[in-house]
Order: sequence, then structure tokens, then C-alpha cells
Amino acid sequence: MNARRSPTIRRRRLGAELRRHREAAGVTIDVVAERLGFSPSKVSRIETGHNSATPRDVSELLTFYGVETHEAQELVQIAREARQKGWWHPYSAVLVGAYVGLEAAARRVRTYEQQVIPGLLQTENYALAMIRAARSSDSVKEIDRRVHVRLARQSLLTQDDAVDLHVVLDEAVLSRPVGGDDVMREQLARLIEVHEQPNVTLQVLPFAAGAHAGMDGPFTILDFPDPGDADVVYAENATGGLFLEKEEELKKYHSIFDALASAALGPEESTRMLAMLMKEPLWRSRPRDSGST
Repeated sequence: MNARRSPTIRRRRLGAELRRHREAAGVTIDVVAERLGFSPSKVSRIETGHNSATPRDVSELLTFYGVETHEAQELVQIAREARQKGWWHPYSAVLVGAYVGLEAAARRVRTYEQQVIPGLLQTENYALAMIRAARSSDSVKEIDRRVHVRLARQSLLTQDDAVDLHVVLDEAVLSRPVGGDDVMREQLARLIEVHEQPNVTLQVLPFAAGAHAGMDGPFTILDFPDPGDADVVYAENATGGLFLEKEEELKKYHSIFDALASAALGPEESTRMLAMLMKEPLWRSRPRDSGST
């Protein structure tokens, strides 16, 4: 199926509609589970988009909620689409959570990073070095598969309906030579190159900015072309990350990102800084401590 009609986002949309109809019918999850022979956790996970529902399950739920035929047919069709496999399905063993599926459907991605180059902008050598370091217990095959998925995701930036990407990158990311000098210089060149793409905005948040709104950590805001699909914030961690969808959470992270973009260098200034760092890398001007006192 078309990556932009991601089964992940279809599942999320379906769950939200089923929850809306259940609440409109004035019944609880426990009542639905008892009447239809489902477990309460099954109903809950369908509504949150964590589990796919069969067309038959959806039909039974909608009948119980008293949903009219035409709308019911549309939702049953969404259930069919949500059960199709995304391009990333063969790599599910090395992926955690639903992020790739949501990213595949996004209209716009806004991300703040303070440790690494975002995956959508990584070179193959940078991705390989980073994943090897972060997942030292993985097999060579697993690492190669992770790199492959990361590079495959980057087609989102160049396809006909390309995603809009806005990155605020902490200067610390540019100071860490992941993979060594050659790999990092190649990565900096890649960042300069993407500046030419009209759908990519890259800003560097310099050390000189001091304390800033993103001190609590990196995050990504995804928003989608259909108004019925609410934005989602993804805060990544070592076990897979946290998805935030409540209105007050979204408002908070929108505000943080706007503040970071205001504090960061503009795109042109950021590109000049990247070019300067290619000539005079920070990691070469700061020799490692030999341990002497």
C-alpha cells in the first residue's frame, strides 16, 4: 500500500472513531466487552490504535453502538486498510513501537535533537556507527537491518508528496564525531546538502543560546494531512519512546518547539556554521583528556 496511507495511522483513526461512537452510545468498555465476548483489554487496545481490529469486529462494535450503514461501511473499509502491511513490516523485529508507521503518514515532522543527527538526515556511515555504539549487543545482521530501515525512511524527503521536515539541532550534536573524523565530515556535508531541499528546514541551536526550552530532552512532533488525525509527540528513550496525544501535552510541545526555533540560528546562518565546522571541526580543536593532572 502507499506509504502515505500508513496502516498505523488508519488504525489510530479507526480507534478514535470507535471510541467516539462508544461514548456517544453511553456504554463503557466493560459493557462492550461483556456483550460482545471481547476482553476489556482488547476493546481498549483497539480504541487506542495499539491493536488492529478485524472488519468483523468493527462491524459488530458499530452495530452495538447503533451506527448507520453508510458510516459503518466506511469504518469497516478503514479496518481492512489498517490490517495491510507497511513497507517496514519485514523489519518489525528490529523496530520498537509505532513511530515509523506514524512518520510514514505525517505531513510535517518537527524535531529537536541534542545528541544525534535525526534519522531522516543520517548518512549510512553515521547511522552504522551510531547504531553499533548504542546497540552493542545486537548481531551484525540486526544492525544492518536497522541501518537499512533508517535509510529507507529517508525516501519521505524526496517522494512526490514529500514530508516537510523542520529540525532544530543542538550544537552538541555537531561537536561529537560519531564514527570518526571522515564519517562526521561526510555527515556535515549531508546536512549542508539538504539545505537546498525546499521541504527541509535545518537550524542549529548554538551553545551561546545558554539555557533553553528544550533542556528536558529531544522530541518529535508529527502532524498529519487529515484534520481528523490529531498531532502526536514522540519522546524517544532507550526502550522505544513515549507517545503523547493529550491536548495540553501537544500545546506544551508546540510552544517548546517554537521557542527553540526562535532561539536557534536561522537556516542560512546554520548552513554557514556547518560549512565552518567542516573546515575547523570542534572535536579536533578539543583534544581528549589524557588523564594527567
